[in-house]
Amino acid sequence: MRIMILGGDGYLGWATAMHFAARGDEVCVIDNYLRRKIARDTDSEALSDNPLLDARCALFAAHTNRRIRCEIFDLAEHDRLFRLMEEFQPDCAVHYAEQPSAPYSMKSFAEAKLTLDNNLTATHNLIWAVLEKAPDCHIVKLGTMGEYGTPNIDIEEGWIDIEHKGRREKFLYPRQASSLYHTTKVLDTDLLWFYVRTYGLRVTDLMQGPVYGLATAETDIHPDLGVNFHYDDIFGTVVNRFIVQAIAGIPLTVYGKGGQTRGYLNLTDTLQCIELAARNPVKPGELRIANQFTELFSVNDLADRVKRVGDAMGLKVAVDHIDNPRREMEEHYYNVVRRELPALGLEPHPMTDEVLADMIQRILPLRDRIVPARVLPRVAWKNRKRTG
Repeated sequence: MRIMILGGDGYLGWATAMHFAARGDEVCVIDNYLRRKIARDTDSEALSDNPLLDARCALFAAHTNRRIRCEIFDLAEHDRLFRLMEEFQPDCAVHYAEQPSAPYSMKSFAEAKLTLDNNLTATHNLIWAVLEKAPDCHIVKLGTMGEYGTPNIDIEEGWIDIEHKGRREKFLYPRQASSLYHTTKVLDTDLLWFYVRTYGLRVTDLMQGPVYGLATAETDIHPDLGVNFHYDDIFGTVVNRFIVQAIAGIPLTVYGKGGQTRGYLNLTDTLQCIELAARNPVKPGELRIANQFTELFSVNDLADRVKRVGDAMGLKVAVDHIDNPRREMEEHYYNVVRRELPALGLEPHPMTDEVLADMIQRILPLRDRIVPARVLPRVAWKNRKRTG
């Protein structure tokens, strides 16, 4: 296949690029290093100092004889995206190219505006590039389970059948996100659905839960082919953050009561889900929505697991419940339907003690690079006061 990956320098984007290239697909990655810039500006750099994208592509080619084409530009440059889409003619465009941090999106007006402008512009320009230059291309868009929020009913897989006053209709499942970042993902879904039903686009929208892990088959080829692993409060997902805190001797920071429950998955399973979606494209005029996770855990569950494994490895892990900087329910009902990806052949890799121990072993040599000040929450949005 010909795979275009938007946001190819990111935690998921780079792993995805190597995954497809290693399997013989023709891969083109696009990035503008926005996430690296934000990480520098917020003192949230990745744990390891990875090379820039063009250097990583060259290194991957040298060690595997597999080429990954690299294009560095901002997707706001729609004319450049249109030209590349016309020339490359991808079978599938995997869309990761968004500002992905909920805390960052809630920091202040500037960060909120950047998140809104960047994320919606990237999605809008991709849609039109496909419409105008590669209409057969299947868009695989990374959404988030955070779009749904925590409703007091079962979370269906993207759609819900409603009966009202004796009549029935199928609608997108109601979304009620808890951050501006997650809200831009809701708007992405609405944009995609509009263009699917209006112009016959082919789209898979993956509602992904938080991802953990730092190793894939390809990252082990060479140390400089690793992913951009973040452990901070801005970009670090909770499992990755807890593992680093355990190693650094920092009590695991459970926000509030710790009953917040979400669907999680290993980095290797993200790659599996993306590949299953890409190799099983939908028909024109179809929006397939899949809930992408493998296991449900509360934050307390995760803290208990990391503590158990860390203690067994001699780390003496402590757990600390702190004031929740976010506006979210800390105890809630959470039951999610998940059929699409298992039906396509997803074979989950569960979060075993061995998996967590392997993460600890891989990060231990980088212990001296951990900056403790990056772990505690630096952005709060639940108590913002009105002014004026």
